[in-house]
Amino acid sequence: MSILSADEVQAKLDASPFIAFSGLRVVSADAEKGEITMRAPFRPEFERAAGSGQWHGGPIAAVIDTVGDFALGMLLGGGIPTVNFRVDYLRPAIRTDLVATARVRRNGRSFGIADVDVFDEQGRLLAIGRATYVTAPAG
Repeated sequence: MSILSADEVQAKLDASPFIAFSGLRVVSADAEKGEITMRAPFRPEFERAAGSGQWHGGPIAAVIDTVGDFALGMLLGGGIPTVNFRVDYLRPAIRTDLVATARVRRNGRSFGIADVDVFDEQGRLLAIGRATYVTAPAG
């Protein structure tokens, strides 16, 4: 098990065609705190309706899942499978990049849990998510 730096996490994000398309960028990573922050740029392909400027919930959910995954993944050496996932949308995300911060709540032998807060560029909380991931070595 090797802890990943912010640059190593970014390299893993960039190696995934879907995640690379999303444009997710690591802003900060603190393995000691079990916390990582990423920024997702707004793209027209993520709009709920063409020209609305409003994010569709699906891309927001994907951001939450990915940022939560790598909060644990930076501690375990890479991305890990999602077992369960939920999101609560609190307000629309309109014409803004997303800033998502994930915190590891549990890093167990078999499963881990991360909580994710998603903010707009003005710091308003837009959505919260929680996911469970497999932390046991594949085998």
